[in-house]
Amino acid sequence: MSTVVENEAERSDYHVPHHSHRDVNGGWLRPAVFGAMDGLVSNFALITGVAGGHAANKTIVIAGLVGLAAGAFSMAAGEYTSVASQRELVEAELELERLELRRNPKAELHELAKLYESRGVEPKLALEVARQLSADPEQALEIHAREELGVDPSDLPSPLVAAVSSFGSFAAGALLPVLPYLLGAGALWPSLLVALLGLFVCGAVVARVTARSWWFSGLRQLVLGAAAAGVTFVLGSLFGTAVG
Repeated sequence: MSTVVENEAERSDYHVPHHSHRDVNGGWLRPAVFGAMDGLVSNFALITGVAGGHAANKTIVIAGLVGLAAGAFSMAAGEYTSVASQRELVEAELELERLELRRNPKAELHELAKLYESRGVEPKLALEVARQLSADPEQALEIHAREELGVDPSDLPSPLVAAVSSFGSFAAGALLPVLPYLLGAGALWPSLLVALLGLFVCGAVVARVTARSWWFSGLRQLVLGAAAAGVTFVLGSLFGTAVG
């Protein structure tokens, strides 16, 4: 009786996952965080550069807002064009594959069987598996697309979603360093503190899709962002002196 119970327990335990994996592709988190980080670093550097040139607070605010708008629209346009071009290329390849499946079904069948053979499946079994999977034309297209192109025809990226998400994340990040000025700050240091805190938080969140610890990723991003802002501040001071 105990043996039967143990066997049942082993069979039921077989279906229970003993560990989980992180999302190695990053999902929505990676592009969102990196978009926000890009906006934060670029606008923070822009504001410190303008401030380094001894510009008035009004000028700094205008520069920050213009930098936010220009960067966000640029990111959205670039992301839309990039994703749309990629999608169009994939769709063209999918149409070519669909045409080949109609014209040369036997050749495509044997091509799929050979692929399974190369992965260690016995020839007869590989052919039978390929035959069964190819019975449905749409399923056959999906399998060939996954195996040959590495894409899922039912899950192609949306250019509009990519553009909107890039715009929103960049704008959110770019708003942080200019926000203290909008709330009445009359010096650079409040913007500096908010931006550095934002850089650390963004870096720490990135640790969710990397193997690094949160404090290391946060500190690394803080240092890199601060270095960029420091360089632009020095350049702004030099340019301001030269122009003045």
